[in-house]
Amino acid sequence: MKDNPPIAWIENRRARTVEKSAIVDEIFPAGIVRQTRTFHNRIPGYQVSPLKSLPRLAALLGLGGIWVKDESFRLSLNSFKVLGGSYAIYSFVKSELGVDELDIFSSDGRALIREKLGELTFAAATDGNHGRGVAWSASRLGFKSVIYVHDKTSLARIQAIESNGARVVVIKGTYDDAVRQVKEDAQLNGWQVISDTSWPGYEDVPRWVMQGYTTMFAEVQEQLAAQGIIKPSHVLVQAGVGSLAAATIGYYAQLFGAERPRSIVVEPDKAACLFHSAEIGDGEAYSFSGELDTIMAGLACGDPNPQAWRVLWDTADVFIKSPDYVAAKGMRVYGTPLAGDPFVISGESGASTLGALMFIMLLPECAPLRESLNLGRSSEVLLINSEGNTDPTYFRKVVWSGRHPVPEAYYTLGD
Repeated sequence: MKDNPPIAWIENRRARTVEKSAIVDEIFPAGIVRQTRTFHNRIPGYQVSPLKSLPRLAALLGLGGIWVKDESFRLSLNSFKVLGGSYAIYSFVKSELGVDELDIFSSDGRALIREKLGELTFAAATDGNHGRGVAWSASRLGFKSVIYVHDKTSLARIQAIESNGARVVVIKGTYDDAVRQVKEDAQLNGWQVISDTSWPGYEDVPRWVMQGYTTMFAEVQEQLAAQGIIKPSHVLVQAGVGSLAAATIGYYAQLFGAERPRSIVVEPDKAACLFHSAEIGDGEAYSFSGELDTIMAGLACGDPNPQAWRVLWDTADVFIKSPDYVAAKGMRVYGTPLAGDPFVISGESGASTLGALMFIMLLPECAPLRESLNLGRSSEVLLINSEGNTDPTYFRKVVWSGRHPVPEAYYTLGD
């Protein structure tokens, strides 16, 4: 038997029995996508991120199309995360002021916030990209930010956060330890936490974060419509605490109901909290123990977001866990495309879904999964490049020097 297989999967057959999800309606109510898109349109420098087509790779893999939402271009921040952090801050400020609408980026809006709310400090725990987005958003409003990271966070990611005006606090442990510490310190210091994961009594902000992410998919739908495509047939989305995955699949569940795309949630095998929860299968969210030592830094989370898990339990078709070499392969394939396909700069977390898709399509042992999902020549598959090159030193080790090679037992047509 081969060791360290690239794909381990669990099908969530329950998802197709849920005709209408109450948690999807709660977190993604009618009209919310228009609200988030309107807000993001006001951000100075906002532009729609590219949707790139990889037709040659799709043909090689036996697919109709591969579409990559390239978030490495998002507001020069190299990640989608700012969409959630900025919308959460906006929604928090509106809630505190008791108003339904406010242009927080206008001089009048900023003056009103300062007059009514005084000095605010926003705090967050992060593996890099979320904290950078929160820091960027806070600095645009003239407020302070404090961002907590764990002690394995790369210097490049810390410096990127600091460059956006934040004070960075490094704590011993994992991302989950940073979440717990920032929660405790914020209570002592009167900071407002902007977290992408929830806990009892703290659910509004994480909900706003997930809502903010839906702007991506409103853009995707417009971009696909220009190509004559109504919707993707399949979506692969990476997961840490699960907020991006829930926003992705929840968006399509709200828009298309039972006709939504088939969905696959991809996690590192060393931080597979959602896979673990699906494996137990009683509908509850469970933590994944261990050091979470994966190159997919943005996905190195042991504690799932309970809100996100509820969405995924109702709507996600398949949960997958993969070793680091799968993400590394995705990085290299994006960076060395087939002739005629576009070049994509993708970090470790961003490339995990492409690597997983390639193994799903090429490995004989994945035939039952392909058949169950009806993945084939008519499939239009959506991937999200959630981050660009956020750690240049490690990026070069993977792409230039070949760190985390695919084991010889798993060499496939794609090699």
